[in-house]
Amino acid sequence: MSASTNPSTNADATDTRSKEERLRRYLLDRAEDGEMYFKGKFISEDVDLSPKEIGALMVKLRDSAADLTVEKWSYTGATTWRVEPA
Repeated sequence: MSASTNPSTNADATDTRSKEERLRRYLLDRAEDGEMYFKGKFISEDVDLSPKEIGALMVKLRDSAADLTVEKWSYTGATTWRVEPA
């Protein structure tokens, strides 16, 4: 019996990375001239992600994106994020 990887697990990891990269590039473009404040529900159509996906990815980007400074800014009905180029 040979060892193999589960194709769906690899596809899920690739999909998550591509979603994270798509969001990171969007944020870099929008925050190019300085800081940006937003709620996931207002950019979800622009990046083709649900607000829930955006929230989960923002937590990852806060720790992994060297070219962005990501801060959880406030919560009123939904999380407001503050982003600026690093």
